This record gives sequence, structure tokens and C-alpha cells, in this order.
Amino acid sequence: MYNNNNVSLVDCPRDAIQGIKNQIPTQKKIAYINQLIESKLFDCIDFGSFVSPKAVPQLSDTVEVINGLEKNDQVKLLAIIANIRGTEIGSQIDKIDYLGYPFSISETFQKNNTNANIAQAFETVKEMVDIINKGNQELVVYISMAFGNPYGDHWDMDLVSQWVSNLKNIGVKNFSIADTTSEATPESIHDLFHKLTKEHEDIPFSIHLHSPVESALLKIDAAYAAGCRRFEGAILGYGGCPFAKDELVGNIPSELLVDRFGKGSFEDVSKLMQGFQNLINNEL
Repeated sequence: MYNNNNVSLVDCPRDAIQGIKNQIPTQKKIAYINQLIESKLFDCIDFGSFVSPKAVPQLSDTVEVINGLEKNDQVKLLAIIANIRGTEIGSQIDKIDYLGYPFSISETFQKNNTNANIAQAFETVKEMVDIINKGNQELVVYISMAFGNPYGDHWDMDLVSQWVSNLKNIGVKNFSIADTTSEATPESIHDLFHKLTKEHEDIPFSIHLHSPVESALLKIDAAYAAGCRRFEGAILGYGGCPFAKDELVGNIPSELLVDRFGKGSFEDVSKLMQGFQNLINNEL
């Protein structure tokens, strides 16, 4: 059913640890992310973010973390940005391949997440494109709340596609379709990805789902059947946005993705699962 040669996987330790209250030592983060890189199970690692340390204290050491990472040519590194200041910092670090910006089509969540409305966020993306285009990095825009929202804000599939078009028109080439608060069903995932891949054939869409583990494989299969070939997860399914009204519903477990697409052995994944347990053992 699957051709693993055309599937790429992204692991998101940044998303997994950002909501953990006890501060994880920088050296432990470096050791774990280097373990992910060395495993070669993932094409990209979402390792940190350049956001306010007051907003997300766990990620306040992102510069120190990136300085300790052992980069190789096979694994790309991605960091999240929330404003122009973060873009300026991240764009100066050669080890980083992608800078990712969360652009919500829910007005409420955009304000909660970046303290800006959608119109202001769109203008911010324009500035980000100009800054990032001066270097060798690429911008990834996360279309958050892409499957609906719990706030009562308007949503439909046409709205998602229209914002992809708007962002393409200002130079964005990479998109991750995000289910921030676990609103998606297998049916809605299939329908939205079918629509997006037909209307935007030049875009290699990624999917970033927050989901109960019980329905994770059904959602993965639905996205693949509709044309998605890039999947994001986190070891053991940890994670969730601390600014979302979702009780931190976890990520798709990366070990499920590795197994589903035949990207590695049980032994390979077991080492990473143990490595993550060691990373957060003060929280357990």
C-alpha cells in the first residue's frame, strides 16, 4: 500500500517538550536531539523556537541547543518563529534549514498564539519572506486550525485553500496543514488534502496532527490516500500547543509513522523512545 521512498518524516521534539513545566537541562536536550539526528529515521527535526522566553520558558535555550547539535547533510533542522525578531535571529544561524511560522485561520487562536490578528500576521509573513529570501533558508507556514476550531470562528475547506493561495502569492512555498486542537476526522483529512493537492499541485504539503493515539493510524492512512507524503509527529506522542484550548492533545507518535511507512526497525525506535523517557524523567 505504501511506497516509503516517497514519504518523508518530521519529528518534533520542540512540540513535545514546550509544554513541560520542569526545565529540562540544555545538555539533555542536545543529547536527545543529536540521537534523533544520528538515527536517520527522520528527514527533518523541529528542534526549537525563537519565541519569548516568558511565553515558552522551556525553549529559552534554543540558541544554546542549536550550537550543540551535530548537523549532517541528511537531516534538516527547523525552528519555529513567531515574529520578526525571531526571524532575524534564526536567519543568522547557518545550521537551520527551515523557519516555521504558525499562521492560524482562526482569528481567536492567532491572537492567542502570536498576539496578532490574521491581517497583521499576513503582513508579518511578508516581512519574513523578505528576510529569509536573503539567505539559504526556507520559510514553512503552518496553517493552524486547518480542520476547524473550538472557538466558533468561521471555518470551511475553501477558507484553507484561499489562505494557501494568498500566502503563495507573497512567496511562501512550503506549507504544513495543522490540526491544532484535534478537530480532524479521517474523512475531513481526506477531503481537505484531496482538495489542496488538486488545487495547489506545486506545493508538497505536510500534515501536523494532534490526535488521540486510538485514531492516529486512521488519520495517517486518510492523508496518505489523499496525496500527503510528508508527516509530522513526536516520539511517544507527547506535545500540544500551550496556547490552544485542547488540554494538550498529543502529537501523532513518531514510532507509529516509522512503523507504518517502514522507515526503521523496532530496535531503532525503541532506542529513541528510551531516549525521550530519559529526557523528561524529571517530569514523570
